[in-house]
Amino acid sequence: MFKCVIFDLDGTILDTEKAILKSLQKVLREEGKDYQLEDLRFALGIPGKETLRRLNVIDVERVHPKWAQIVLEFSQEVQMFKDIKEIIKALSESPIRTGIVTSKTRQELIDEFEPFGLSSFFEHTICADDTENHKPHPEPLLVCLEGLNATKNEAIYIGDSIYDMQCANSAGVKFALALWGSKTTKGFESADYVLNAPIDILNII
Repeated sequence: MFKCVIFDLDGTILDTEKAILKSLQKVLREEGKDYQLEDLRFALGIPGKETLRRLNVIDVERVHPKWAQIVLEFSQEVQMFKDIKEIIKALSESPIRTGIVTSKTRQELIDEFEPFGLSSFFEHTICADDTENHKPHPEPLLVCLEGLNATKNEAIYIGDSIYDMQCANSAGVKFALALWGSKTTKGFESADYVLNAPIDILNII
């Protein structure tokens, strides 16, 4: 059905929730701001600088790289979701073209994703610093489609956040909810597909 499968990264391929929230909580405390982890969940799925702006951090350009370093302290909290590597490998060995659209910066991708050894399975990756606009704006997804030489009708975007779904909807691309990352279907009633486990990806292509 689809010739191109594009993945979100955090919450879809990598289980990074604890690392992101705990590191954000730590850097904010160092900046004199104290938050409960639950109050920071909105940060999942949007670029780090946008998160800091929404938290009214004054010097975003100074604090953002500081956060990027602190998140590495929580690398033991990050792992691949069960069976996702096998599914991605199977896709890469098929005629299906694969890509990533993530809110991570290119450096964050290098530091936090490349150690898992999955980068070579993807033909094209769009990071936060590759486009002027970010999710939920459609630009990152549209740029990825261009890089993959694919049309919006040939592609599906797999993600776990409302921002991912809004990005796909705005780009005119079908959206599949990674339930293993989102842990809820609430708010995702307009998703084209709900995937309970990574193996379900193979059933929709």
